[in-house]
Amino acid sequence: MTATAEQLALPGFDEQLADWRLAYKSQIGEDRQVRNRSGLDVKPLYTPADWTGDRYLDDLGFPGTAPYTRGIYPTMHRGRTWSQRQLIGLGTPTDYNARVRDMIDAGTSAISLIPCNSVFRGNDCDEVPAALLGTCGTVVNTLDHMDSALDGVSLADISTAMNDPSPFTLLAFVLGLARRRGVSWDKITGTSNQSDYISHFVANHMFYRLSLPGSRRVLTDHIAFCREHVPNWNPLSVVGQHMQQAGATPAETMGLTLSSAVQYAEDCIAAGMDPDTVLPRFTFFFDVSISFFEEVAKFRAGRRIWARLTKDRLGARDPRSWRFKFHGQTSGADLTAQQPMNNIARVTAQAMAGIFGGLQSLHTDAYDEAISTPTKEAAVIAVATQNMLREEAHLCDVIDPLGGSYYVEALTDQMEAEIEAIIDRIEQAGGMYKAVESGQVQTMVGRSALTFQQRVDRGEEKIVGVNCYTGDNDLVEPPPPYRPNAESMEAHVAAFADYKAERSQATVEAALGNLARAANDATDNVFGRVVEAAEAGVTHGEIVACLRQELGMGEPLIVA
Repeated sequence: MTATAEQLALPGFDEQLADWRLAYKSQIGEDRQVRNRSGLDVKPLYTPADWTGDRYLDDLGFPGTAPYTRGIYPTMHRGRTWSQRQLIGLGTPTDYNARVRDMIDAGTSAISLIPCNSVFRGNDCDEVPAALLGTCGTVVNTLDHMDSALDGVSLADISTAMNDPSPFTLLAFVLGLARRRGVSWDKITGTSNQSDYISHFVANHMFYRLSLPGSRRVLTDHIAFCREHVPNWNPLSVVGQHMQQAGATPAETMGLTLSSAVQYAEDCIAAGMDPDTVLPRFTFFFDVSISFFEEVAKFRAGRRIWARLTKDRLGARDPRSWRFKFHGQTSGADLTAQQPMNNIARVTAQAMAGIFGGLQSLHTDAYDEAISTPTKEAAVIAVATQNMLREEAHLCDVIDPLGGSYYVEALTDQMEAEIEAIIDRIEQAGGMYKAVESGQVQTMVGRSALTFQQRVDRGEEKIVGVNCYTGDNDLVEPPPPYRPNAESMEAHVAAFADYKAERSQATVEAALGNLARAANDATDNVFGRVVEAAEAGVTHGEIVACLRQELGMGEPLIVA
């Protein structure tokens, strides 16, 4: 919206703006066209003509009140800073435990567990060559493994995020461990961090374990079980990160993520759940790219849209249901193997964008994550980056410090319009489930990925050390990739074989039988049976194999 000088009550505004335009044109000559990653045009200067503030209460308001553009809590980071939730996963459970303790000592206030790729694929460690185990995540296949991984970690005091696709065996192991340690399930806090099967179907084929309808059934049961039995756990994290790392623009990412959240909410409502019971426990997980102002605007616009969707479309009446709670991870897709120490600067800029965007928890990537699982040194620097931004840079002193910027407010409005257009496209396709089933979403993401890569290849998108400023590449020795101790991993696999041989086969078979029957009985809760199986000694791979047999194998749609 462009205002006139009379509307702005700024005598002489139009004349001085015209003078600046002439001076600008005379000095810059032929100006270049600037677009952000979402394809929105970026002007060289923003003024009150771009954002007047006359709709302040409608479009911004105050922190902690609708439309939540300025934050979902009244005090935001000035009252309580973001959780420092570093994603950790490496080696054996004992290796993981040692790193977790180091991170807690360094200032981490919440933890995540990233399992080995074998776990993500639904396999146990005895089904995979030992040389492949533990290089990019922790090998956790049983309740006993989880006990070792969280040795010395208070389940009642430390929030844990489990990177745990359907059928959520990691949480099942945590709940079994809580019962073993005498910790009430209502004390367990954290998030099922990979619960968003739609994002897996679109962008993370390795994570996709069960059929699309089977995943839909298990997630709905998982949410229902957690709301009843684990009330302080967040059973759903809608993962925009997958979409963006697969190539979606920031605006597309937000639009697709909100569309997924609406789909999940409507599935819960159709299953008889009250929106004001489930929506307060919906969380979001986003990539934070280095496109600084675009990311800030993405999050501010997303908060505003989610508040409207939950209230007007989903019928939520509790203000807690309108809050857009999200975790941010600095984007590994922006990190480079070339000149890897430069990634510290990239991560700092990304983290600042997430903080100014109003996130609730933050993972800062280590500089060597483009090469391997982070080394201890790099992981500690990543945590220290957050500490410096909070303590030394004073980023928590002011709530929404970019609010009121002509550029940021105009860009937030532009991003909001673009995101809503994407949501409308998904609605016209019949909703997010049908849109991914037909391949429409995959096509959108793939086209954006190709467009961005072509811009990099042409040098229009500059990446230091990759397509510009490459002179020092030969002088930088990249850190060696992480590899777990081979003897320790072999001992872990051998102990796993002993575990399976010594447990009660009758108990295991009975638990798997109950799980299989639940998968075919709409009145039974599948995740409840997963928890029972985990406590009965059934392994991760056995639980996944049983549900694949009953609900179908995950086969994501690949589009040309």
